[in-house]
Amino acid sequence: MLDYAALSAVASVAREGSFERAASALGVTPSAVSQRVRALEDRLGAILIVRGQPCTPTAIGARLCAHVDRVRLLEGEMASALPALAGQGAEAGPPTIRVAVNADSLATWFIPAVASFAGRGDRLVDLVIAGEDHTAERLRSGDVLAAVTTDRTPVQGCRTVPLGALRYAAAASPSFMAAWFAGGVDAAALARAPVLRFDRRDHLHERWARAALGTAPDAPTHWIPSAHGFVDAALAGLGWCVNPLPMVVEHLAAGRLVGLAAGRYLDVPLYWQHARIGTRLLDALTRDVVAAAARGLLDG
Repeated sequence: MLDYAALSAVASVAREGSFERAASALGVTPSAVSQRVRALEDRLGAILIVRGQPCTPTAIGARLCAHVDRVRLLEGEMASALPALAGQGAEAGPPTIRVAVNADSLATWFIPAVASFAGRGDRLVDLVIAGEDHTAERLRSGDVLAAVTTDRTPVQGCRTVPLGALRYAAAASPSFMAAWFAGGVDAAALARAPVLRFDRRDHLHERWARAALGTAPDAPTHWIPSAHGFVDAALAGLGWCVNPLPMVVEHLAAGRLVGLAAGRYLDVPLYWQHARIGTRLLDALTRDVVAAAARGLLDG
């Protein structure tokens, strides 16, 4: 049988990033947390936590943390059905659902889903930001219980629900357009004009360029890991970028931003995948996510 006190210690260190903060969360001493983690590592013959600043779980540690999250979710539902059990666990408190979501969804349509879900009971969410093409990896690793993703193929043990499409527009400030695209938007101009990217895995600008112009040349790049920062940087004339249309539609209408190719959009289909562990909380969150997507996304 698994030692759940030791598993809770591992999960807490992974979540909090240090043995000291994990000890505070668990209400024990850092020495007790260290002893529990070390004892489980010795028993399994594997390192579970990489000691550092912050501490991070190994692949095996992450799988055990995912197992703990699922157990807590199930135990939370059992406690709701049998109130006498409430508060008897090592970490009494509201159940938390860990979800991977892309920054653009978080900045546009996803928060109302979370607000609706959390507003109907004693429940919490732990949101993890990842690119929409990579959130499914978090499900496969067991790091999260649900994800907004572009991957329509169900991860093993998960259910997939189509949500609709998030529409993107390529835009830049009028001054940037005059400086870099005075002769029009073509492959040569795109190769010279600075572009904004979220991170090294962000290729939406290439997808838009191929769909709109049939080309996606390399370009000088500013790296800005913020959805709202993208809009601010574009308004400031730092570069051109691909933004969710809901975030820039008013700027486009007012002329503060200009589309690189009028009417040429990129529609990115999104899906909701969640673990099939039969919990009413995941089902409730799914209903709220689907409802929010119906209001904020295009029909798939």
